[in-house]
Amino acid sequence: MDNWDEIRTAYQVARLGTVSGAADVLGVHHATVIRHIDALEARIGVKLFQRHARGYTATEAGQDLARVAQATDDQLSQLAGRIKGRGEEVSGELVVTSLVGFSELMAPLVGEFQEQFPDVTVRYLTGERLFRLEYGEAHVAVRAGRAPDQPDNVVQPFFSVNVALVASRRYVEQHGKPSGPEDFAGHRFVGFDNLDIRAAFQQWLMQYVTPDQVVFRSNEKRALDGAVRAGIGIGFLDTKAVETDDELVEILPPRDEWATALWLVTHVDLHRTAKVQAFLRHLKDYAASLQG
Repeated sequence: MDNWDEIRTAYQVARLGTVSGAADVLGVHHATVIRHIDALEARIGVKLFQRHARGYTATEAGQDLARVAQATDDQLSQLAGRIKGRGEEVSGELVVTSLVGFSELMAPLVGEFQEQFPDVTVRYLTGERLFRLEYGEAHVAVRAGRAPDQPDNVVQPFFSVNVALVASRRYVEQHGKPSGPEDFAGHRFVGFDNLDIRAAFQQWLMQYVTPDQVVFRSNEKRALDGAVRAGIGIGFLDTKAVETDDELVEILPPRDEWATALWLVTHVDLHRTAKVQAFLRHLKDYAASLQG
């Protein structure tokens, strides 16, 4: 017998003696109760109840099943209580995922979070594929681009990453500094290996340069950043990187259409757990500090 819903239904019918009473307790239609009882009796090949005008009376087999079901139900209730208690503590394992390009942002934030909650072990997973929250692959996902629309996920705005078109001083010394798209001819650029990638800044760039001008390509954002810093070509970097590195030269300032929106995504079943809520608050506090 592998259908707990049917067994639980039989237990409630045995306890209450009526289909309507069991239906009220279980929050289902009375037809569902009858269907569960009929299916369970057919599966085990034994009558569990005697039907009569006043309701249902458990047979000896039905009484045996009810005793086992009651013990199981009590154990599950106790387990749920223990799990709920642990859920109120900010401890245990927290699985966070994002694109690898955001690891430099996320690692310090995770570290600060663990300073506040040292009993939390964080597994930070990166990759090009989307980790499936509905399968329990992660507690919190940081997603980029359009707002995720997977069912049963709670999606909240994080913040937007602003980028500027940048070159290294070494590149500018060797090749000059273009004043705008009209000067892009003859310059070398750094971009994603997939030139059709949906990132708005990449799409903008490909309106003004030819594919052969993109001389360094990678599917890894950190590699692209490194290529710009090494003077290989002009590319897009986070504006904060430009502000903190004197060896970088802004070619074009950030534009609103180049910004990448980041989203905090959790599954509805885990969204309210204490550790997830604590981590979300930590990330939101960071986002708020950017506005200040």
